[in-house]
Amino acid sequence: MSTSDSTIEDDDDSISQLLLRENKHYRELRRIRSSLAFRLGTTIVNSIKFPPKLLILPFLLLFIGFDWGLERIGKKKFNQDDFDIINSNNRNCVIMFPTNGVGFGHFTRLLAIAKRMKEKDPELEIVFFSTMSTMHLLKEHGIIGYRIPGRKEYQDSTTTSWNAILEESLSLVFAAHKPKLFVFDGAFPYRGMLNTIKERKNLAKVWVRRGTFKKKATKIPKDSLNHFDHIVRPKDSITSDVSKEILYGLEVSYCNPIILCDPTELVSKKIARTRLGLRDGMFVVYIQLGAGNINDIDNVISNCISILNSKKNIRIVIGESMIGSRMEFEGSQLQILRDYPNSMYFNAFDFAIIAGGYNSYHEVIHHNLPSICIPNTKTGMDDQLARAKAAASQNAIIVIEEPNKNNLTLAIEQALNPEMRSAMKIAMETLVLPNGASEAADFFNKLIND
Repeated sequence: MSTSDSTIEDDDDSISQLLLRENKHYRELRRIRSSLAFRLGTTIVNSIKFPPKLLILPFLLLFIGFDWGLERIGKKKFNQDDFDIINSNNRNCVIMFPTNGVGFGHFTRLLAIAKRMKEKDPELEIVFFSTMSTMHLLKEHGIIGYRIPGRKEYQDSTTTSWNAILEESLSLVFAAHKPKLFVFDGAFPYRGMLNTIKERKNLAKVWVRRGTFKKKATKIPKDSLNHFDHIVRPKDSITSDVSKEILYGLEVSYCNPIILCDPTELVSKKIARTRLGLRDGMFVVYIQLGAGNINDIDNVISNCISILNSKKNIRIVIGESMIGSRMEFEGSQLQILRDYPNSMYFNAFDFAIIAGGYNSYHEVIHHNLPSICIPNTKTGMDDQLARAKAAASQNAIIVIEEPNKNNLTLAIEQALNPEMRSAMKIAMETLVLPNGASEAADFFNKLIND
């Protein structure tokens, strides 16, 4: 490399560092100007400068406090001064931000898309930024991962201070990688994230927003949708309501349900059973009811084990979530599977008992695994019951709304019937759609290359 080339690179590094410091000052100034203390102080000073305003000062202060409160809970759009953030030339890179939900749903959808984007464009740099604790899973796919602990992991941290940490961290990742595309998958967008992407030029911003929301789901901040250029709606068992996105003038695209593994990626029945230590001729039941972070699944699993243990020649494999607590079930007929993705072993199982999350539901249908579904009704936004009922209406799965021992016994007896399982498989085949991960990957690659 010539001396002049080296000098140019040094100059570029110096400029990048200068811009990074400048952008940090912009972010800090924006936070100060949007704070309640600054707004109240400014109003008091302005009233002192113009004494007639002192007569209505108490009412002004109350109005400002009320207005600020509406902004904090997302009922009113933030009224922040706009600062154009200076960007260097963007690179062939995408930053993906899956939130940490009650399970792996957001993370898995974006990984499914990322895998196929990389296959179609090996030179593409893919970067994950997330609160998920399982970023090590990205290494085998050649994907860089940055993790920020979730707000509840910090001691005595307010939402405002945590969002400031998120904004600083994500801004550093943007400065290092200079992406052309930002993809978010989550139910509730963080303010720190929205501030980071707000004024970035030459950056396509996409929200992968799976539907099937509960009618009384937590409302997102009012201005959230304004920060994105596109909404991608993965199809579900029921139709999504996109009226709000259309109202904001956003481009809404649909893709088929997003699945991490295609059928060809599953290991064969023989290899799967060898890896799991299962003998030939065994009848194997897979149980996976989620991470158990927001609902008590131990009692339901214990009842399932008790019912199945009363049967002969049945082996139980319990899927233990990598983001959940360790399970302590015991028994000569069962074992714990803590891996990712567990769907790679589906060929080893005769039927499954699952929750009604997006991934689990669409995986068992896509891979034709007869299942009993026990929807988690304690999720904040995801309507698992509505999702599961759509397949139950086609006799493709068995749904248990009240998982007491009597209902579990009846459902398990049905699933043990080979004729019932055959009928479920036939019904499932009518519901299977092509994997939407490839559709989304094509769309995202086009956004980067345009």
